[in-house]
Amino acid sequence: MSVPWLTTTPRGGAPRLVKHFKAPRESLGNLDAEVAATLITAAGDIALVLDQAGIIRDVGFGSDELAAELTGKWLGRPWIDTVTIESRPKIEALLGDATAPGSPRWRHVNHASTRGPDIPVLYSAMCVGDGRRIVAVGRDLRATAALQQRLVDAQRSLERDYSRLRHVETRYRLLFQATAEAVVIVDAATRKVVEANPAADRLFGEAAGPIVGRPFLERFDAESVAAVDAVLTGIRATGRGDEVRAWLAGGARELLVSAAPFRQGASALFAVRVLPVATDAAAAAAAVPQAKAQLLEAVASAPDAFVVTAPDGRILYANAAFLDMAQLATEEQARGQSLERWLGRPGVDLNVLIANLRQHGTVRLFATTLRGEYGATAEIEVSAVAVPDGKQPCLGFAIRNVGRRLSAESRAGRELPRSVEQLIELVGRVPLKDLVRETTDVIERLCIEAALELTGDNRASAAEILGLSRQSLYVKLRRYGLGDLASDTDE
Repeated sequence: MSVPWLTTTPRGGAPRLVKHFKAPRESLGNLDAEVAATLITAAGDIALVLDQAGIIRDVGFGSDELAAELTGKWLGRPWIDTVTIESRPKIEALLGDATAPGSPRWRHVNHASTRGPDIPVLYSAMCVGDGRRIVAVGRDLRATAALQQRLVDAQRSLERDYSRLRHVETRYRLLFQATAEAVVIVDAATRKVVEANPAADRLFGEAAGPIVGRPFLERFDAESVAAVDAVLTGIRATGRGDEVRAWLAGGARELLVSAAPFRQGASALFAVRVLPVATDAAAAAAAVPQAKAQLLEAVASAPDAFVVTAPDGRILYANAAFLDMAQLATEEQARGQSLERWLGRPGVDLNVLIANLRQHGTVRLFATTLRGEYGATAEIEVSAVAVPDGKQPCLGFAIRNVGRRLSAESRAGRELPRSVEQLIELVGRVPLKDLVRETTDVIERLCIEAALELTGDNRASAAEILGLSRQSLYVKLRRYGLGDLASDTDE
């Protein structure tokens, strides 16, 4: 007995891997039907016996699991009815291949499962015996499909990771180039400068030549080289170190040098921050007359936080109380940063404060929150003043922690507005659509009232808090009859 689907035709002088048996009658003998059925079932995970019309006359499964997945009354049904709709053309092609001369083709079809996703099966069909029966042998492709899906998921995960890395690198480059502080990346082994930002080039003197690729220590005078090198050695050994004072070569300027270790691949590097001593708060305070110096010392020691910023909100000075509330170790971590990094809602509260300071000069008891570097939050009140005169215009913010004053019971004891209670009483008596519309109006009005109260009836700031244009806010104010809009017609 020959096996049709094992027929091979030499191509290019090289035989295929699958061949006819050379002497099937002598090798296999006269196999009875039971043995033939066992062999056919063992050849794949599923075996079907069909007539010329494609009707299933018998079926065998290679595993109980697959039989449970494909349970159903298959006997007497057309084979094409057991597969999903997109696989039906493939069944027709398989039946055509079974009666055509030559080697049959394998085709991928899907069976609907009773337990979950469709089951992919790779089928090949052939005529047997006198040609009145067709045998279809199938292989379960779920393991292969699972491996393919894992490969696709892994590829997508890699692409997401690469995208995140590119975004992180972009942000690092922007921050590295834009920061006003001199930052230098130094190779821990050779002490050579790997990278330096523009501020470092300006500090070390562009006239002295490029700093990148040169030994970092050569930029300091002979007495400072040993101190800076000792700090770098200690940081590499222990992972931490103190700031050290050093002088530029030629004694041109005194600097504060600090560093942090990190690794990039197999290389150990230092991120070195270099600051002129002239920017230190103590040096600035020394230039202030004695009476003002005492005032500055009192502010620095006050229990309430006090911050001085530039007109755009960049911090120039912060006392110890603010550093404690913001969970910062040193004032240098806050200097040059925007106050909105810690204050209230980013992009909203500080903008409202600055807008009111520009318009009125002072702000009193502005309620908001302050976020620490490590997740701590505090309820605060802010009083602020604008100082437009002087050599450097600035803004002063006095920040007081009022968390103890606001008890949990006072928040929980607030009653719902009467209008909300009335809406709740309407549940079951009016359609949900109308009830939702009325509820939305109530909430919208409450939010507008809260924004106006928060900004001291400053409608431009209230519109910014609510994320509305001023025109949209005026429309809603007229709709709910809030405020006196007669004076705003010119706006």
